[in-house]
Amino acid sequence: MTPAQLLARLKRRDLPPACLLLGSEAYQLRRVRQALIHAILGDGPAEEGLTRYDLQETTLAEVLDDARSLSLFAARRVILISNAEAALPRGRSGEDSEDGEAAPGGASLLAAYLRDPSPEVLLVFEATRFDFEGEDKKKLERVRKFYSAVPDAVELRRLSADEARAEAQTLLRGAAFRLEPAALELLIEALGADLQRIAVEIEKMALFAPPGSVLTVDDIATLVPDARTTTVFALVSSLGRRDRVRSLQILDTLAREGEYLPLALAFLSTQFRMALVAREAGLRNSQQVQAHFSRMGIPMWPSRAEQVCQTVTRFSREQLERAMKLTFEADRGLRDARPDDRIVMEEFILRVTA
Repeated sequence: MTPAQLLARLKRRDLPPACLLLGSEAYQLRRVRQALIHAILGDGPAEEGLTRYDLQETTLAEVLDDARSLSLFAARRVILISNAEAALPRGRSGEDSEDGEAAPGGASLLAAYLRDPSPEVLLVFEATRFDFEGEDKKKLERVRKFYSAVPDAVELRRLSADEARAEAQTLLRGAAFRLEPAALELLIEALGADLQRIAVEIEKMALFAPPGSVLTVDDIATLVPDARTTTVFALVSSLGRRDRVRSLQILDTLAREGEYLPLALAFLSTQFRMALVAREAGLRNSQQVQAHFSRMGIPMWPSRAEQVCQTVTRFSREQLERAMKLTFEADRGLRDARPDDRIVMEEFILRVTA
């Protein structure tokens, strides 16, 4: 199930005896963990009924023995078990075994406990070492098989850019400051849609920003360490508005920080191509742009659609075609033997915004 489905169940007081958290998405892990603790222990001091184990240091059999034991100090208990992958048995080669049932103290003991679990006790197994993609996928399936007796498995998958944006907007609604739409996009791009890092940066900005203030792209570039690597998106936006002065200022920042300028040129090429498609399709506003490219299977979020719409407004068809030709020439110039990338890009900006 997804984290949202689990949270909906908890609101209905549908509490499982055990829960398996799969995946490495840290923000959702923290949110789900807090929700489970609150559902069992309520608003009181959590530590009275909270026990933590690490299966790299403790056996699963010891954890289950503790779960069966009655506590003299807490009527309800939550037992958090980190590094749940460590319980998987190992073969002679040292690799995880395909069959967890064969190991004493393993999956069979857990299945026996869950057939008659202790009342008011919740076991939370956290298997966060592996992800759902690449080589980790098979390892994660082994973990899932070992813990197949656990009735509820929650998949903590990485959020898409759209999902991270929606969650960030929710976080910002509880903050005393606001972000410009372009600043929010820069924050998401800079941090790779990693919601845990986005939440941390929003907390840091809350300490800096006066109540009621609105932070801009420049503020994000100053406050967020990783934002400087995505200043290329600000360059795309300023060139889309044909803002020569701002474009040259951003190029100066990119050059001083040693950014890879061909990457910026690649983004600009995509921007001009999208704008030309939008103009040929007769799209008049950002909503039409977003809907048109989404139907084509191209990811398009509102702020990106607004950038494309601005470019369509500022450039005629002929100018867009010329900009694409200039992009080709600049790309060829960057590939020349020992070129000065900054001079090539400065000339490109001056000609595009002429």
